[in-house]
Amino acid sequence: MPQPPPTQARRVVLFFAVTLAIITYVDRVCISQAAPAMQEDLGLTKIQMGYAFTAFGWAYALFEIPGGWLGDRIGPRKVLMRVVGMWSLFTVATGWAWNLWSLVVSRFFFGMGEAGCFPNITKAFTNWFPAAERVKAQGILWLSARWGGAFTPLIVGWMLASGGEGKFGLGLHYRWVFLIFGLLGVVWALSFYRWFRDHPKDHPAVNAGELAVIGETQHAGDHSMPWGKLLASRTVWMLWAQYFFMSYAWYFYITWFPTYLKEQFTGMGDMQRALLACVPLFFGGIGSILAGLLSARLDVWLGSIARTRRWLGVLGMGAAGLMLLISMQLHTPVASVLAIGLAALCSDLAMPGAWGACMDVGGRHTGALSGSMNMMGQVGGAIAPMAVPLVLAATNNNWTVNMGIFALSYFLGAICWVFIKSDERLHE
Repeated sequence: MPQPPPTQARRVVLFFAVTLAIITYVDRVCISQAAPAMQEDLGLTKIQMGYAFTAFGWAYALFEIPGGWLGDRIGPRKVLMRVVGMWSLFTVATGWAWNLWSLVVSRFFFGMGEAGCFPNITKAFTNWFPAAERVKAQGILWLSARWGGAFTPLIVGWMLASGGEGKFGLGLHYRWVFLIFGLLGVVWALSFYRWFRDHPKDHPAVNAGELAVIGETQHAGDHSMPWGKLLASRTVWMLWAQYFFMSYAWYFYITWFPTYLKEQFTGMGDMQRALLACVPLFFGGIGSILAGLLSARLDVWLGSIARTRRWLGVLGMGAAGLMLLISMQLHTPVASVLAIGLAALCSDLAMPGAWGACMDVGGRHTGALSGSMNMMGQVGGAIAPMAVPLVLAATNNNWTVNMGIFALSYFLGAICWVFIKSDERLHE
């Protein structure tokens, strides 16, 4: 009697991951669009609003490792249900803040919750996907995350914009926007917890054929925080460093890029700038999915997954730095922004490989390793928004210096990839 074909339950896992990535970036980015109205309602200065942004950034960085370690210890099912519920609650609380400190506290707890997201998705991928499919899954994940962030300003702008008199908008108060986005997260958390299991062998929708395709992914043993192994590994140090440098440059796209457009290209209208502000994240998503789709073929050509990740990292981040330097020589808005978009595309060629390396190198410590890597990235992402205005103040508002620093950061990240061996195993 012929055996039934393998089930495809892991595709549902990918669906949950993709929808969560979109919700994550929507919840994270929407505050930038609502910020002017929030400042007016709460009587906040730009510096005070910056405290709220900073509270999120540092909480996100500080709780990456605890969130990843907890996923290793009790499984991503319980962790993701709790952290998504937590940050959804504080997404709603953000809209209903009544003064500076209530806003700062809300954003801090929001960042604490979101810190557990991507390390635990990565842990779930480690358990549910065979090694050959993991980079592709990460590529699809980061495409969704980037595009969720790219289109959020336009979506939130439409929700906030007043309708009537030929204008296109819902005219909602920002409080209701945060409430709607927060409720989306609650629905996701309940649906995920009901369907998902930490290991495919425990799920009734997975048959023996799919288990054979996935292979043995359950790592038994000690799940305590492996500080000794992490600190002793050159590959781990280089993974941390490349993600720090990548994030330092990348945070420009979601923080100061709209200001850069406004000051460098004064002849554009608000809608033109809003559309151009979508370009880096949109192109970054293309880079992520390209890396995921091309990796399997490159593995055959280059002879190993580790070589593929290394070359995508070196060439991708090196090309990103070069494109930023080229963008500074282009004086028309569209040409310059397209070059910046290509920089984002090239840098994101390294993104799926970085998270794939965490899965392969980390093994049963995947959550801890990916959490620590993302923590280092968020440190870079927290420093960059503070460094940019300081550099502008010291250089008479010269954006060229900042762009040069971002390019240098990409070049340093490319050098780090030369020394990363993603076929190393911490648990061996």
